Amino acid sequence: MSFLVSDAYAQSAGGGLGGGFDILLLILPMFAIMYFLVIRPQQKRAKEHKQLVETLGRGDRIVTQGGLIGSISKVYDDGHLDMEFEDGSKIQIVKEAVASVTEKKSKPKAANSEKAASK
Repeated sequence: MSFLVSDAYAQSAGGGLGGGFDILLLILPMFAIMYFLVIRPQQKRAKEHKQLVETLGRGDRIVTQGGLIGSISKVYDDGHLDMEFEDGSKIQIVKEAVASVTEKKSKPKAANSEKAASK
């Protein structure tokens, strides 16, 4: 029995990892796959959400991340807004809490600034 064990040790001693290059060839494709399947789509979603938050305006009908549905009654420059419900009650929320806009009633800021410049 000890004869078989010593043969097994002798065979494994000659092998090696094959150098760091083999490991690098495995890690690089795995990182590339993770980048295209996870990181890149997340960055795209974050960019779209940032653009959505920047274009919020008075009168827009929104849905918050918590599921509240209402209209924007006032937008403040410091990152929050007043949200009004159909029964007339109002709450103040952070702009980043807006998940989606269901009905867009306000005009984009670029169009508003063009009108102000032409007056």
